Amino acid sequence: MSTRKVEDLRIWCDARIFVKEIYDLMKNNHDLGFKDQIQRAAVSIMNNIAEGFESGSDAKFVNFLNISRGSYSEVKSMLYLCEDLEYCTKEQREYLQEQVSNISSGIYKFSEYLKKQRPQFLVS
Repeated sequence: MSTRKVEDLRIWCDARIFVKEIYDLMKNNHDLGFKDQIQRAAVSIMNNIAEGFESGSDAKFVNFLNISRGSYSEVKSMLYLCEDLEYCTKEQREYLQEQVSNISSGIYKFSEYLKKQRPQFLVS
C-alpha cells in the first residue's frame, strides 16, 4: 500500500466527517444511552479503519475493515430508531444513512482491493 498515513485514506476522511455529523445531530439530545450508543458506533467506523491501517498486515487490516462495516450496520439501524423516537427527521435519517452507506461501500471496495493485492497473505 502506497498510502503513508491513515489521513490519506478517503474512507477514513469520510468517516471523520460522518462522526462530526452524528455528534452535531446528537448535541442537544438528552437520551444519554441512545446518544452514547450511536456516537460510539459512528466513532468505531472511523477508529477501526485507523487501527487496521496500523495493524501491520493486509489480513489484519481487512479484519478491522470488516469490524468497521459491522459498526456501519449498527449506525444504520440506530438511525431508523432515531427517526422513530423523533430525534431526527426522515430527511436527516435518509441523508445520514446515505452518507454512511457510501462509507461502507468504500470500505468494502478497499477491503476487496487489499484481498486482491496479496491474497496469499489473507487467512480466513
